[in-house]
Amino acid sequence: MSICLMLASLFTMVELNCENLFDCRHDSLMNDTEWTPQGAYRWTSKRYWQKLDNVSRTIIACGELPTGLCADGETAHGRPLQWHLPDLVALCEVENDSVMTDLTRRSLLRNAGYEYIMTNSPDPRGIDVALLYSPATFRPLCRRDIRVSVTHDMKPTRDILYVAGQLVGGDTLHVVVCHLPSRRGGEKHTRPHRRRVAEHLCALVDSITLASPEARIIMAGDFNDYAGAQSLNMLSDKGMTDVSHGARGINGARGTYRYRGEWCSLDHLLMSRPLTASLLTCYVNDREFLVEDDTRYGGKKPRRNYLGPRWLGGFSDHLPLVAVLEL
Repeated sequence: MSICLMLASLFTMVELNCENLFDCRHDSLMNDTEWTPQGAYRWTSKRYWQKLDNVSRTIIACGELPTGLCADGETAHGRPLQWHLPDLVALCEVENDSVMTDLTRRSLLRNAGYEYIMTNSPDPRGIDVALLYSPATFRPLCRRDIRVSVTHDMKPTRDILYVAGQLVGGDTLHVVVCHLPSRRGGEKHTRPHRRRVAEHLCALVDSITLASPEARIIMAGDFNDYAGAQSLNMLSDKGMTDVSHGARGINGARGTYRYRGEWCSLDHLLMSRPLTASLLTCYVNDREFLVEDDTRYGGKKPRRNYLGPRWLGGFSDHLPLVAVLEL
C-alpha cells in the first residue's frame, strides 16, 4: 500500500499529562489556592494563557507523522511526512470545564473544531481527565464516569472516563481515559491505591467484552506505574496490550518522563487484541521545542512548566504518547 493512499485512513490517538492545567480562580470546594495569583505558584492570567497555547502547540505537533511510516508499522526517524490533526487526545491534569472551553475555543486550537468530554471527580485538588475528539472522525454514542470506591487509607481520586463512539466507517471504538493515584508517600505504600483503580478498569473491560468479544478498546492515561507493575499486569491478563511499551522519540527520549537522569514511562496506551492489528506505530513525541538540555545528568529532558515553585514557562513534565492506526 502506498503512503499517499494509506494516509486517508490514518487515525491518531494522543495521550498527554498537561502538568497542572489549572485556571487562575479559586474553587471554594477544592484545594487549589496554590494555583491562583496569590498562591505559591503565582499563577497569573498571563502564565495561564501561555500554558494553554503551549498545550495547543504540543497537540498540534502530534499530528506531524514521522517519515517512513509504512504498512508494516516501521517508523524511520526523520522529518515529518504530513500533518494530520490528532483525532483523539486523552488529557490528564485538567481542572474543569472553563479550562477545556478556553483550550478548545480560545487558544491556538480554536479553529481545530475539537469538542471535549471530561469528568467531575472528587479529587481533592480538583484535577480531572478529559477526551478531546474531532467530530469529523469520532462521534460519541455514550459516555460514563466511573467513580472509584476508595479504601480506608485512600484519598478520593480521579474518575475513570469511558466513551464509546462511532468511527467514519461505522465501527465502534471504546475509549477509556484514566489517571491513577500518584506515588506520593512512597511507591509501595500507594501501590494498593493504583491496584484499586486497576480493578475498576478490569471490570470495565469485562463489561465491554462480555457484550462484544471483538470490541476495539483503547485505554490511555497516566498510570503512575512502569511496565511490569501490578496494575498493568492486571490489565494484560484481561487481554489489553501495552502498545506504548518501549516507545521512543526521535530526539533521545526513551520514555515520557525523566527522573534524576533516567527515562521512564508513567504514561501508557493499551489496546485490546482486535485493535492492535490496526496499529502502525506508537512513539513518544519529543520534538525539539518540547525538550531541553539536561545540564545536570546530560542528554535531554522534558521542557516542563514548573520546577518546584519556580516558573519555567515550558510545556509539561511529561511528553505525549502518539499512536497511529489504520482504521
